[in-house]
Amino acid sequence: MVRHTQLTPLSLVGLSIAALLTFPLVYVTYSALTGDLSQAGQLWNTRLPELLTNTISLALGVSIVTLTLGVSTAWIITRYQFWGRAFWDWGFVLPLAIPSFVLAYVYTYLLDTAGPVEQSWQWITNSDTRIPSPYSFTGALVVMSLNTFPYVYLLARAAFQNFNLSFEEAAQATGATRSETFWRVSLPLIRPALMASMFLVVLYVVSDFGAVSLLRFQTFTYAIYQQITGRFDYQSAALLSLLLVAFALVFLFAERWFRKQSRFYQTSGRVRTATPKPCSIARALTINLSFLMIFTAAFGLPVFLLIQWTLTAWINGEIGTSFGTYIGNSVFLSATAATAALALGTPLAYLASRIPSTLHVACLQGAYIGYVLPGPVAALALLILFTDMIPILYGTVIVLILAYLIHYLPAGLQAMESALQQVNPNLEEAARNLGSKGIRTFMQITFPLVRKGFSAAWLLMFLLCMKELPATLLLRPIGFDTLAVRIWLEASEELYQLAAPPALLIVMLSIPAVFLLSKKNWQAG
Repeated sequence: MVRHTQLTPLSLVGLSIAALLTFPLVYVTYSALTGDLSQAGQLWNTRLPELLTNTISLALGVSIVTLTLGVSTAWIITRYQFWGRAFWDWGFVLPLAIPSFVLAYVYTYLLDTAGPVEQSWQWITNSDTRIPSPYSFTGALVVMSLNTFPYVYLLARAAFQNFNLSFEEAAQATGATRSETFWRVSLPLIRPALMASMFLVVLYVVSDFGAVSLLRFQTFTYAIYQQITGRFDYQSAALLSLLLVAFALVFLFAERWFRKQSRFYQTSGRVRTATPKPCSIARALTINLSFLMIFTAAFGLPVFLLIQWTLTAWINGEIGTSFGTYIGNSVFLSATAATAALALGTPLAYLASRIPSTLHVACLQGAYIGYVLPGPVAALALLILFTDMIPILYGTVIVLILAYLIHYLPAGLQAMESALQQVNPNLEEAARNLGSKGIRTFMQITFPLVRKGFSAAWLLMFLLCMKELPATLLLRPIGFDTLAVRIWLEASEELYQLAAPPALLIVMLSIPAVFLLSKKNWQAG
């Protein structure tokens, strides 16, 4: 229930935090629209057609592939019992531990001209047949699909696990075949979960920078980066940023609309979930072989190569003392940003969950702008803002940490808000009646009860900051490299062995969080 707005000191704090997080986007919008608008026409005639075609076609192509992989794997795992099922149940979430730019640089090695895949194919076919170059739409499609299909798998698996089997039985009782039941009953009933997963996939694809930059595939994010670093054309970069944000917002509103149109309710008091059916030996073998190919392509082979390259670099003495500096820089930035996000996010989450007035809900929604603000756009906003208004701070870690906050605070806010909503407000009211006020009540009563949820939020934001690339490339102080930056720089020069140690470390750090993610009880729709 939304209450009438009542200004309090804590409300002013929440309003100030929301303004801090949204002001950079407002400022870059102002800068773009008040500049020379003739550049907009020039962009439309030169770059926009290609960028629109590439970005939309990549998002559409990845959506189709991830839907196919995610739904099929989730269906098989929830409906069939076979040897190895327990491993695949959480194993298909592991690709989320690999940043897109790490997967991209591994596949540029595998699929490049005269690379291992092409040589193997020519040996098998006994010909000089070339395979498609990784520096193309095909390469970007493969990498982004392998990297994002776990989003669809997670939500589809949860939807199938909570699915009422009575609907399928009713359809089959009227003469529908298994195939007709799947396409006309099962899939439509999990449409909300599929739409939510498609939102995650499309938003990830259109905002990705690392993979498309290494694969040299022109999308909006890559073009924005090139305008900033290659041509120092902030005006054109700002215009492209506004188009990208508008595209993300349109898709966000469309997803919300489709979700409202796709609400399904249980109309019977009897709910029967599916029990996995035993498989024959032949079918189980086929399933395991198919799953092994997907898992190997998305996680197994990349991690194997990273381990091999890291060991080679270690033996050759190529891992110097500077590697420790990169680790220190990454840990410092990520820990500082995660801690600051926790401090700034707590008032917003508390106000929205405890005093859900129009103002407080609006402040929380404003903080969520980072969901539709790709890394290069957030970096550009801060780049223009600080060079124009506070040039003394430009080139310091303060700007970089602020970029992390804008981009990743929404991820932490979800966990924080959820934890606060699970605490009975009567406990806080009782403490206030006994004389405990304000911060003291929160620290002594509320925080101990939400500590686990807040710790999960901190860990999630820490890991996301560890993997952040475009904002770090654009805003880091001179000579201040992180693990993600070193991966990108070394991979850009095709120095695979030097890029492997930081890449492997990031993957290993991410696996525990991904494991926890696979155990979470996701609610679809």
